[in-house]
Amino acid sequence: MVPSSVTAAATTTTESRSFHHSVITLDTTISQSVHSLFHSIIPRSFLHLLEYSADFRLSFPLALSLYITPIRPTYLIPFLRGLLLDLLLIGLVKSIFRRSRPHYNPNMIPAVSVDNFSFPSGHASRVFFIAGFSYLFNVFIGNSWFLFAVWAWALLTSVSRVLLGRHFVLDVFAGACFGVLEAMIVFSFLSF
Repeated sequence: MVPSSVTAAATTTTESRSFHHSVITLDTTISQSVHSLFHSIIPRSFLHLLEYSADFRLSFPLALSLYITPIRPTYLIPFLRGLLLDLLLIGLVKSIFRRSRPHYNPNMIPAVSVDNFSFPSGHASRVFFIAGFSYLFNVFIGNSWFLFAVWAWALLTSVSRVLLGRHFVLDVFAGACFGVLEAMIVFSFLSF
């Protein structure tokens, strides 16, 4: 006879897997619907522009190049630390979850895929880190319109990830949350 604690644990595990499967299925369905509905309405060139503007291979060298200029902003070192934190944290989480990218976009061209994993979105984490960092460090002091533009860019870039079929909605949401959290960590602990 099987002990009741083993049966209860098996039931809990089955329910947990069922819930997880339901969430993933719902996320896939919503993401594919959004992708199918809007991807032909918004020009792909605009979506690709957003994609490239948030690529780590552009943002990090650009930020690093500011380091060699004679007038270095005081927030540059924390910003570089934050970009590296983002790269490490997102890479770690992706390697743990290993969620495949959307099946309805088998052709990832023209973007060069750095990895094959979808959760969380590195582009979303990066742009929301930049937006959160800009807000917390008052990068655009006295220019609320520019700060608004950075947040709008972050939102549009994140949405473009779903519209291009690169990520699921939950990937983008999680990436955005990671980005804001990273900005708070840098502001609180890594800005020395």
